Amino acid sequence: MRLLFETACAFAACLAFGIVFHLRRGKLAGAAAGGALGWLAFRLAAYGLHSDIARYFAATVVVSIYAECMARRFRTPASLYLVIALIPLVPGGGIYDTMETCMLGSPQEAVATGLHTVGIAGALAVGIVLVSSTVQLFHKRAGRR
Repeated sequence: MRLLFETACAFAACLAFGIVFHLRRGKLAGAAAGGALGWLAFRLAAYGLHSDIARYFAATVVVSIYAECMARRFRTPASLYLVIALIPLVPGGGIYDTMETCMLGSPQEAVATGLHTVGIAGALAVGIVLVSSTVQLFHKRAGRR
C-alpha cells in the first residue's frame, strides 16, 4: 500500500512540476507518468540491487527508455519527458545534508555525503547518456539501410 502511495505522490509531484514548466496538457500526464514509473522502478530495484546508486541508475534507464518511446510516439523531444520524469530521482536531500553537515562543522562527514550525492547524480547522468546514445546509434544504423 505504501508503494502505491509513494508512486501516486511521485505522479502528483511531476504533474505539479509540469504545470510550473508550462507543459502542454496533452504531454503533462505522460511526463508525470514517467516520474511515477521511475519512482516505482527505483523502489522495486531494491529487491535485486543493494546499492542505492545502482538503483538510481536502473530507475534512470527505465525513465530514459520511457522518455525515448514517448518522444517517438508523439514526435516531441525526449527531454520534454525526461526533465519532468527525473524530478523524484534528483538527490536534493543529499545536497541539503551535505550543506548541513558542512555548516555544522563536520567536514569529513560532509565530504562523504557529498561524494555519495555526486555518485547518485553521476548514475543519473550515465543512465541518460547510455540510453540516448544507444537510441541515436540505432536510428543512425537504421537510416543507412
